[in-house]
Amino acid sequence: MITSTGTWPWRSPRSTAKPTSIPGRPPAPCWNAWPAPSLPKRPPPGRKPGTPGRESPRAGGCGPDTYKHVIIGADMAVIALHYGLFCHGPEVAGAVCDTLNYERVEERLLREAADRWDVPREKFLRALEGGSSSLFGMPPRERDRLLACLKISLLEMARSNDLLYCGSAGLLLDRTIAHVLRVCLIANADYRLEQAGREGLSAKEARKRLRKDDEACAEWTRRLHGDSPWDESLYDIVIPMHSTTVDQAVQIIAENAAKEAVGCTPASLQALEDALLAAHVSLALVEKGEGLDVTCSGGRVRIEINRSVLRVEALQQELKALAQSVPGVHSVETRVGNRFTQPGIIRDVDLAVPTKVLLVDDEREFVQTLSERLQTRRMEPAIAYDGEEALMRVASDEPEVMVLDLKMPGIDGIEVLRRVKKEHPDVEVIILTGHGSQREEALARELGAFAYLQKPVNVDSLARIMREAYRKVSEKKAAQARPKS
Repeated sequence: MITSTGTWPWRSPRSTAKPTSIPGRPPAPCWNAWPAPSLPKRPPPGRKPGTPGRESPRAGGCGPDTYKHVIIGADMAVIALHYGLFCHGPEVAGAVCDTLNYERVEERLLREAADRWDVPREKFLRALEGGSSSLFGMPPRERDRLLACLKISLLEMARSNDLLYCGSAGLLLDRTIAHVLRVCLIANADYRLEQAGREGLSAKEARKRLRKDDEACAEWTRRLHGDSPWDESLYDIVIPMHSTTVDQAVQIIAENAAKEAVGCTPASLQALEDALLAAHVSLALVEKGEGLDVTCSGGRVRIEINRSVLRVEALQQELKALAQSVPGVHSVETRVGNRFTQPGIIRDVDLAVPTKVLLVDDEREFVQTLSERLQTRRMEPAIAYDGEEALMRVASDEPEVMVLDLKMPGIDGIEVLRRVKKEHPDVEVIILTGHGSQREEALARELGAFAYLQKPVNVDSLARIMREAYRKVSEKKAAQARPKS
């Protein structure tokens, strides 16, 4: 792990957490001030005779004079560049590609995946963006299928190592692949707001965009790895752009891409092929839903079940049969993982759940925990943290069921309920509050709330009421669809 020795911009100043090393990588120096530590110039290992390295085409065009002497070899790392909004991500990516003669492959990935899987490019974009653009337009399993297709295409592209992917999809590349250099560009909030101002955004609009983008990043990385998007363990290099120039960042990345630790070797290529086979198995299993973690080693596939399952043995046999149908799989092992939960007794025969759920609460930790618990009950909630955001999201993509807090800054829950039921009468709204009164309960029911609940609430009870609300929505839709006699 290469990182700043200063305070992490997303942590409290009192944080004393230390970066952790990526397994299999040697300890790396910390980057804190210019000039960077001197790195040994070497011919990259493993190059076949007759394939000499080449010098950077950007002769002195970025950084100090030594910059042009970065050795570019046939076994240099694939670069996966993740960045926060207003942290110079595209600018750094373009300069690195110019320096190393790399290809940026974001558009190529979308184009090739669309051609191969016969899926419109826009659908892949929506799958990558997740909740940031269209909250409810894509069922979870369809999104999982599209992401599995993208991962296969990206892994196949990574067989050629002179490429850079700039964006969140780089996190699809498995951390077991040693010749992928994972880089994160981030900065503190003040710096990012300053950059947004230079682009002509007001402070209010900049804060809104930053929050929305960071929340989308958080959703993405939690879905893939269960981590924060800025967790050090996800990256080999974290560069604080509030104390690093673009030129300095480019040099750091370019020099480290030539290091032996991230060189392309037979072992790293085998890890890539293992990851590719696991991705094909994941695609075959995608209809079985989330909570199935697939790993592979030399044709031996392991499937971990990390969700609530009624008949584990039957599911294991089905998973084995599906995985063994994938070419290249020699054996399959299934097991329950650390996140497996034994389901309780299900008393409600109707297991239909809403696919479009919006949680609205300004208590971030509470609503994020609630979202995670509802996910174990086959729901995929979106989140809004205030009334204004809730109304914007309902207007852009109408949910089926909304769980709404009353006491929020700005537009409060009662006003949100009033507007939603007036403009979107088919949305069923469940009030969930910790500070309600009998008068507010009566008003909420008068305005059309489906239910009025007090915190703390039993999640199973809430899920049952949400299914009842969804049943009402479904019955209304079915009645509207019947031909009039």
